[in-house]
Amino acid sequence: MKGIILAGGAGTRLHPVTLAVSKQLLPVYDKPMIYYPLSVLMLADVRDILIISTAEDQPLFQRLLGDGSELGLRLSYAVQHEPNGLPEAFVIGADFIGDDSVALILGDNIFYGPGMSDCLRDSRRDLDGCVLFGYHVSDPERYGVGEVDARGRLISIEEKPVRPRTDRAITGLYFFDNHVVDIAKNLVPSARGELEITDVIRHYQRDGKANVVDLGRGFAWLDTGTHDSLMDAGQYVQVLERRQGVRIACIEEIALRRGFINAEACYRRGSRLTKSGYGEYVMDTARKHMETRLTSPVDTSSEKLREMVGLR
Repeated sequence: MKGIILAGGAGTRLHPVTLAVSKQLLPVYDKPMIYYPLSVLMLADVRDILIISTAEDQPLFQRLLGDGSELGLRLSYAVQHEPNGLPEAFVIGADFIGDDSVALILGDNIFYGPGMSDCLRDSRRDLDGCVLFGYHVSDPERYGVGEVDARGRLISIEEKPVRPRTDRAITGLYFFDNHVVDIAKNLVPSARGELEITDVIRHYQRDGKANVVDLGRGFAWLDTGTHDSLMDAGQYVQVLERRQGVRIACIEEIALRRGFINAEACYRRGSRLTKSGYGEYVMDTARKHMETRLTSPVDTSSEKLREMVGLR
């Protein structure tokens, strides 16, 4: 499976802040916003990822993330010249996707909850058509709303309905099989002149191949498209990190725990950020990982590693 992060758009609801910088590069507490969707794809074991942004912002994303090799990833970049709708991501990324399935995530969406990695990997493994992720909200009229049957198959989807049939919002994370590329290429723009993701989903729904996985009560789904929601998301991350002593969406920790990189590579990443709490956390995570390895019955580690963790 390939992954796409859609990080384009003008971020007009966040003006004047986003007049000078991409919304997805703004901080959500202690890290750039794009770390959060990137971490979701990593938790799903997706390592080949395309970041779609504006031409002006692309060099900034490249400066931040590079080619991804330090995280065990393969990052590519593409430009969306105008915000012509979410399905355009599949047209822009057609060559990148090739013959693979694809996960699309919006660059301003934050997901967090217990068992997230297992949920994502199970959905990826069982993919037959498309998988959507639902979340029950108190204001469904603001979102695309999905109605499902007892087996979790999508019956209907409606964008920002005046009278929602259900309170299940469809989040900004989607898994599609390879047919999505041809579907997107043949879509007719809506009256607004945009390609609509609901029209893509309806193709699968008509074939009985649109499935919805509900994120449970223990999950959080946040978007950061307004000043208030951006502040709320930052406060949510701050409270959880302070209370639990963990870092949400720490891409170095995820890369280490998923086996994308080793502890030495993780430590080096953290050592470049030593004046920040984030960098100290990354280094400490690497140290703990190394300590487990160095105190195991079979110790084949280098002297350099022992020195790094203070065992020499």
